[in-house]
Amino acid sequence: MLSKEKLLRINELAKKAKSEEGLTEKEKVEQEKLRGEYLKNVRSSFKNQLKTLTVIDPTGNDVTPQKLRDMQERNRNH
Repeated sequence: MLSKEKLLRINELAKKAKSEEGLTEKEKVEQEKLRGEYLKNVRSSFKNQLKTLTVIDPTGNDVTPQKLRDMQERNRNH
């Protein structure tokens, strides 16, 4: 999870980028770094959610896609 301070900074930079003032080169680099860190965190969280997902059809059958089952099995073995 990204710290509250980093999320606030991402929002500050986004707001400043939209303003007439714009971002300095140093701030643009900082923004890219923070965005990358944020996206890495979001992707990791999403993958962790998929690890526990099971898809059940209306009749109660497990219809979890094979690709997802394979990923879950790989994670159990590590």
